[in-house]
Amino acid sequence: MTRKEQSESAVLLISCPDRKGIDAAVTRFIAENDGNIIHLDQHVDFERDWFFMRIEWELEGFALPREAIGDQFRPIAGKFHMEWSLRFSSRVPRMAVFVSRLPHCLYDLLARWKSGEWKVEIPLVISNHSHLEAVASSFGVPFHVFPITPQNKESQEREELRLLRAAEVDLIVLARYMQVLTPVLVDAYPNRIINIHHSFLPAFPGSRPYHSAYARGVKVIGATSHYVTRELDAGPIIEQDIIRVSHKDTVADLVRKGRDLEKLVLARAVWYHLQHRVLVYGNKTVVFD
Repeated sequence: MTRKEQSESAVLLISCPDRKGIDAAVTRFIAENDGNIIHLDQHVDFERDWFFMRIEWELEGFALPREAIGDQFRPIAGKFHMEWSLRFSSRVPRMAVFVSRLPHCLYDLLARWKSGEWKVEIPLVISNHSHLEAVASSFGVPFHVFPITPQNKESQEREELRLLRAAEVDLIVLARYMQVLTPVLVDAYPNRIINIHHSFLPAFPGSRPYHSAYARGVKVIGATSHYVTRELDAGPIIEQDIIRVSHKDTVADLVRKGRDLEKLVLARAVWYHLQHRVLVYGNKTVVFD
């Protein structure tokens, strides 16, 4: 690891009405406190006149203690009417994974965690079926089953929420969890539930979208990862990708390629979130990659 990777850092995510002086005010705050900026990225939505920034700096040698940074920055945020959040690289987020029967995304997430690729803790896996318990157990992660029916969905989610809060979970990842969440969970984790699905919607809904797409002779398949909102599959999109297919591909080929893409797109979306690179505004995102 390089010195920059080892050093603890702070990240500010900022959004506010665009005006002169924002860059100067933020960078001056860091410079005047002997901070060393290691990443800075910004974007302006000219249609809305809205400004976005991600700025990261080393805490080694920074004049302010961690607990004082937010209070000292607050007057600047107030001056520019900022919505902002402050994160620290030393804090390891806790992520719960929800699954149903399909294992490919679960395997990928657990492998990235277990290998140390991601700085994250996975205290539990939750499912509405017992099919993947052996997968979670092979990685040493507790597996909890909550059977879901239309009659018990809300009460079961309240039990899940109690479990998540007891485990101090920061982020939920739906790794092909084939249930529509109720407001019980959605409202408890705003912009902290990440979903993945194929990009055939709304043209090819249902349980066999690849078969329907094959029958139509599609030439492109894709995957979409987004934050979960009350409106089904309509939350702010974090990441998407596509690959081309042809008449040579069978249904099995489409399924295999589609699942490979789902793993990759979901992993990217989770990585961006864990690295504090996503800003949500309206029903869109700015992703500082």
